[in-house]
Amino acid sequence: MVEILPAVLPKNFKDLCEHLERIKRAPVTCVQIDVADGIFAHNRTWPYRDESTFAKIAKEECGLPLWDTFDFEFDLMIEHPEERVMEFVHAGASRVLVHAESDGALHAMQRLVNLREESGALPLRVGVAIACSEQPDVLEPFEAQFDYVQVMGIAKVGFQGQPFDVRALHMLERLRTRYPELPLQVDGGVTLGNARELAKAGATGLVVGSTIFKSEEPLEEIKKLQAEANKMV
Repeated sequence: MVEILPAVLPKNFKDLCEHLERIKRAPVTCVQIDVADGIFAHNRTWPYRDESTFAKIAKEECGLPLWDTFDFEFDLMIEHPEERVMEFVHAGASRVLVHAESDGALHAMQRLVNLREESGALPLRVGVAIACSEQPDVLEPFEAQFDYVQVMGIAKVGFQGQPFDVRALHMLERLRTRYPELPLQVDGGVTLGNARELAKAGATGLVVGSTIFKSEEPLEEIKKLQAEANKMV
């Protein structure tokens, strides 16, 4: 089955809560929280706009909103993720994505892998995100460390509502040939119009933001996306 992951690009903690509240009864298990630092991605989101609320969560003084309903994937569109990646683990991440192009990505990935090996049963999945303008070879330094790969479906990361970049489809096809069994997800520009095509090309997960949250009925939109993506299954 192709998984649909709603994506939230929160301005602040209140914004995150409001978005999650809209989908709390959705038939999904995981939500992606997009994190942009204003440097790697030219946009600043929570927690970079609202450090105090995140600090309490990272210190385990309180939990993420609806933590008992969803698993959370943090998409770290930030420079030097190695400096902060453990905060997101402590905040309750089930999955963490680092971007191959960011400074410090390899070190951050190694920290996550080491943590999982040291703790034994820690249920943490580690992924690497790559731009649609890159080549599959960009993954080589990360080999044997990532559990899955995310292909960016848009040219400008950190902003929702952009049109799909067809280069992402070609990248997905090439990765599926190279990694026949690897989970692959696409983030950005995913709509009802291309969900099935992306699934046919090899996507096992579709990360969807504006298509869901601009809808007056986000739960129905999620169901439509699930049905469309899985017609081939």
